[in-house]
Amino acid sequence: MKSMVTKNKLPWHDGEWQSSLSCAVRDVRELYSLLGLADQVSPAAEQADGQFPAMVPRQYLEKIVPGDINDPLLKQVLPIDNEIVQASGFFHDPLQESDFQPVPGVLHKYESRILLMTGSVCAVHCRYCFRRHYPYQSSGIAGQHRDAIYSYLLERKSVSEIILSGGDPLSNKTAYLEQLLEPLIAIPHIKTLRIHTRFPVFIPERIDQTLLKWLSGLGISVVMVVHVNHPREIDENFRLAMSALSEVGVTLLNQSVVLRGVNDSSDVLTDLSHRLFASSVMPYYLHLLDRVQGAAHFELELDQVEKIYKTLLARLPGYLVPRLVRELPGHLHKTPVNVF
Repeated sequence: MKSMVTKNKLPWHDGEWQSSLSCAVRDVRELYSLLGLADQVSPAAEQADGQFPAMVPRQYLEKIVPGDINDPLLKQVLPIDNEIVQASGFFHDPLQESDFQPVPGVLHKYESRILLMTGSVCAVHCRYCFRRHYPYQSSGIAGQHRDAIYSYLLERKSVSEIILSGGDPLSNKTAYLEQLLEPLIAIPHIKTLRIHTRFPVFIPERIDQTLLKWLSGLGISVVMVVHVNHPREIDENFRLAMSALSEVGVTLLNQSVVLRGVNDSSDVLTDLSHRLFASSVMPYYLHLLDRVQGAAHFELELDQVEKIYKTLLARLPGYLVPRLVRELPGHLHKTPVNVF
């Protein structure tokens, strides 16, 4: 397939995203200070940061209301005391992913698709991340694993989709992704490439002409699943990135996680669906929180979630209602949450 370059002029240069990534705030005291909260950092918050270090791109800080410890965007990225509480029923590997690694760098839970662990680096460290304790050093893709991955895929004709995850797959340079995937997407039964990423929210300049040209020329269907939890995360740069991706034929979907203090409101989630749609993105999944140790303070009671979701069903047209799901260890599919 002939590759295309978007006609939209993007307000950033190729490769500019690497500077934004390298300049992200990684010091918990600096993060508190930049947001006018220097007097609220505690030893327990520093301990939480030691267990799972903060990382926030500086341009995202501009979306946060300074001095507001309860800002819903801030809550997603700020290490706090509650993270060090050992909560019953919460685990380091809540989805038991270690049971589904047939070869290094591959997770294969669902029959028709595999997930490639492309690395440990993200655009941001979300405090509710279900892989905050993941052993990336022993589970990522190394050079010697690529032949094994190719052989594994070649033999499994039921697999039609490759999902890129990590970390965030777009933390890798496009040239690396191209080299990694070229032999895999040439396998005849591979029909779709899916990329899960938060870069368009935190570092939208990652969607540059080099990436767009590569995606448009792959010769298979390309789906990008972005992860937006709150309507204030959507700005003009996000919309420009989504428009450019849509223009070169990428299908755009969104998944959100229901988080206490972030989007635990039918008003917020209704607004989010409308803003996503206006940005060429379809609401896809609304996830219950994965029960990872360190994130218990984000969890809502199921009856609260059901009440919110019933309101969404009443307010939104069907195509703007994300599917309410949970992921259960050992299950071979997402599990729909029945609200009736």
